[in-house]
Amino acid sequence: MSSFKIIAAFFAGLGCALLLPFFQKLPAETLSSMALYLLLFLVGVSIGGRRETLQMLRGIRPSLLLLPLMVASGSILAPGLVAALFLPLSFQEGAAVGAGMGYYSLSSILITKISGETLGLIALLSNIFREILALTMTPLLVRYCGRLSGIAAGGATAMDTTLPVIVRFTGKEFAIIAVFSGLVLTLCTPVLVTAILSYGA
Repeated sequence: MSSFKIIAAFFAGLGCALLLPFFQKLPAETLSSMALYLLLFLVGVSIGGRRETLQMLRGIRPSLLLLPLMVASGSILAPGLVAALFLPLSFQEGAAVGAGMGYYSLSSILITKISGETLGLIALLSNIFREILALTMTPLLVRYCGRLSGIAAGGATAMDTTLPVIVRFTGKEFAIIAVFSGLVLTLCTPVLVTAILSYGA
């Protein structure tokens, strides 16, 4: 439901900009920067406020560090290759979109600020679709690809929006692993997106 609200909000904003002259006069770049800083602040508050989660994560086995590493690698390399081979985008642009890890709100603002509205829109829609697919396809992924695949599909959202579906189909014992993977990917998203788009710029 949250994904559809985001899409509705986007098209509402688009409609306002097209139909109402007032919105066309707003300093879009300044507003997007303010929104980005506010979002980063709220991410920090959200993560810092989950002390019970941080305490649970102390019991995570070091070997599980490989899970978010592999998820991040696949999320970056696969879209980069698809973009370079089949789309009118560079490997760098596709990789940056994939580095959003399903965290559409933050990644789309970052990408828009660095590379423009077109790639930002692609990032927004791609990462929304990733969340929707994770919510709907997790049962099949878990059945045919193993329980960790559901966590991998969720990306950064495995710690919040897709967590209930992941727990339902993988078991409660995988909840901490999902939260851990999602938390690491959430923290990495702004760093990876910025680094990828800044490389060679």
